[in-house]
Amino acid sequence: MSLAPRAVLVHRTTEYEELTARHGTHGQAAFFLSSRGRDIEEVAERHRRTRRALAEVTAAIPLTWRQTRVERADLDRFLFAPEDVVVVVGQDGLVANVAKYLTGQPVVGIDTDPGRNPGVLVRHRPRDAASLLPCVLTAGVGTDELTMVEAVADDTQRLLALNEIYLGAAGHQTARYRLGLDDDGGAVEAQASSGVLVGTGTGATGWLRSVWQERGGAGNDGRPRLPGPTEDRLVWFVREAWPSPATGTSLVAGELAAGGRLTLTVESERLIAFGDGIESDALELTWGQRVRVGVCGERLRLAG
Repeated sequence: MSLAPRAVLVHRTTEYEELTARHGTHGQAAFFLSSRGRDIEEVAERHRRTRRALAEVTAAIPLTWRQTRVERADLDRFLFAPEDVVVVVGQDGLVANVAKYLTGQPVVGIDTDPGRNPGVLVRHRPRDAASLLPCVLTAGVGTDELTMVEAVADDTQRLLALNEIYLGAAGHQTARYRLGLDDDGGAVEAQASSGVLVGTGTGATGWLRSVWQERGGAGNDGRPRLPGPTEDRLVWFVREAWPSPATGTSLVAGELAAGGRLTLTVESERLIAFGDGIESDALELTWGQRVRVGVCGERLRLAG
């Protein structure tokens, strides 16, 4: 007997909840904000909108489905099942936070604060949940297959991300390593930089785009064109590469096709690799270790 679908509502602690947890009461939190020229009502109203959205989405879950909730801080300890439908209620970044823990489960992004969130990944309103949830289990209907990026170390550590993976020193100090491309005849370059960023078309709306724009965009000195969210292509940038007698700057940007890999060999005491801005969930890399980064075989199935 097959299990009934399970709706997994993913949310995060609101700013208001964080403030009241830190200061003890609403009044104390209000006093803290007022001393800094802020009104707690703005934060409280966003909290109320989030709670209303969660209640509306919960009420829209079909009666025959099972359901549960998971807070963002608990994602690395939550076991997703094949029959799950993941409903992200919050900001775009919350979809990226959950993506690396999934194995093909459909995701529905619900925007709790339209106009404040870009809505790139949380594409729907709470009122849409009632009609959307029953349809999302139909194979091939209404979902986009978003490309992800992966980093695999030579000790089998593996990291997935929806937006981008950063490789460098903790704290973004100078990182030392050797960088090479699989399709470049085995040539490598010793570098000292602020780290390497490898990202997808989804990430091209955030951190990756800011680096790309600083480099002048596409068509300038061979700089790569940013990919679309569903393209099997990544772009990569070296941040602030430093030229010296021992380090070069000839490999600072490029593209990776579906089968291509960027290889980084560590020449520092400790480097890290983390995805989608979550430094607390990072690969630890030490002297001589090698990590390869490229297009991930898994995709994020996001309701369109």
